[in-house]
Amino acid sequence: MHSSNEDKHKAPKVLIPEVKIQARLNELAQEINHDYRGREITAVCILKGSFIFFSDIIRRLESPLTCEFLGVSSYQNRTVSSGEVKVTLDLNEPLENKNVIVFEDIVDSGLTLSYIMNTLRARRPASLKSCSLLLKPESLRTEIDVDYLGFKIGKEFVVGYGIDFAGKHRGLPYIGYIEHGH
Repeated sequence: MHSSNEDKHKAPKVLIPEVKIQARLNELAQEINHDYRGREITAVCILKGSFIFFSDIIRRLESPLTCEFLGVSSYQNRTVSSGEVKVTLDLNEPLENKNVIVFEDIVDSGLTLSYIMNTLRARRPASLKSCSLLLKPESLRTEIDVDYLGFKIGKEFVVGYGIDFAGKHRGLPYIGYIEHGH
């Protein structure tokens, strides 16, 4: 490793390597394929962080599906979620009588997903489930069940595989974490 004075330009440390993510996606897709066999799915991608996870997992699903995108913002550039959620892009299609799965990159406080699930439930889908790549159990501030879960992690500040920090690191193929060292 070459040393550099520019600490902030160091690549994030690997928390979950790419091969482990891909193997877990195969397992999650198998569960979903088993549960929804022969039924059409409306897959909802929560923007922006979930788009890579979403595109990787939907290609493994065998049910006929339609894709919808829901833009929400809860952070307002603070690193701690405020629980105030703003819908920045709404769904194009009604959800009534559809089998809906919400795909989220990370459940932290749980407040955003909880808000999303309540909002979508009000649109009377036939069924509504959630799938999240990551969950931080120690950070939860509300009771929430994630139906399909990739990995539980600690309180690390994670980036990569679609998840950014101040707009950076979304393109990493792995889940990394940034060490706060000064």
